[in-house]
Amino acid sequence: MNRRTHYPAVTLGLVLGRRITVNRAPVYIVAQMLGSLCGAGLVNPLQEIPFHDRKGGTNFVNPAFSIRTGLAAEINGTFVLVYVVYTATDAKRSARDSHVPVLVPLPIGLAVYVVHLSTIPVTGTGINPARSCFVGSQACLGRSSM
Repeated sequence: MNRRTHYPAVTLGLVLGRRITVNRAPVYIVAQMLGSLCGAGLVNPLQEIPFHDRKGGTNFVNPAFSIRTGLAAEINGTFVLVYVVYTATDAKRSARDSHVPVLVPLPIGLAVYVVHLSTIPVTGTGINPARSCFVGSQACLGRSSM
């Protein structure tokens, strides 16, 4: 998984699966959170509708669903993404199927697409904890996270 970008949830999964070291994971997560902060800082002044009116682009559970349903949707969506990343980047699979490494982004992109289709109505899809934990957007709004 060297030289690749991923979400903090994927980083945690890779640590648990011993694909990246425990020492490297905090560096990845800090970089992802700083990227979230930089991205929100760049988007903030470019918004026609004020950034504050949209609550910084953070996600909320649809009032038609319970908090538990929203949490379950996010956990399941994140699990699907991490599972697909794991299976698509499996070293044993790459050695067995020499043509597969070229297609690695395809299943990951399709997984993100399917997860978005299923969770946007519930929570707005927050499978990226760097964004959905309010790090970047809430900092730009001058609020503490959570």
